[in-house]
Amino acid sequence: QVQLVESGGGAVQAGGSLRLVCTASGYSISSYSMGWFRQGPGKEREGVAVCDSHGSTAYVGSVNGRFTISKDNLKNTLYLHMNSLKPEDTAMYYCAADGIMRWPLVPSDFNYWGQGTQVTVSS
Repeated sequence: QVQLVESGGGAVQAGGSLRLVCTASGYSISSYSMGWFRQGPGKEREGVAVCDSHGSTAYVGSVNGRFTISKDNLKNTLYLHMNSLKPEDTAMYYCAADGIMRWPLVPSDFNYWGQGTQVTVSS
C-alpha cells in the first residue's frame, strides 16, 4: 500500500517560514520524480516544485528563490522549505510521487498523492 503523508503546514505571518514534510511508504522515492503542488480557493492545481531521480530541481517562477525542494532517499522523505512567505502562497499543498519531469508540471503525470496540508499566510 503506497502512502504519502504531508505535515508541517500552518498559519504564519507574511515573511515567515515553514517546512513541509512528505513521508512515503510502500515504495522508494529515489527512482521517480516527486513534486509539490498547491491549490488555492477557486484556483487550478499548480505545480510548485519538482525533484527528479537525479536530484535536479525546478520551480514555478513565483516561488523561485524563496522555496527549496529536497529529499532524503534513506528516510524516504521529501521536503519543501518555504521562506519569505507571502499571502498569495496561501493554499492547500500536496505531495505527489511516481511522476515524471515535465514543465509545467501536469498533475495527471503523478500516480500517488497525499491528502494535503494547509498553508495560510496573513498580511
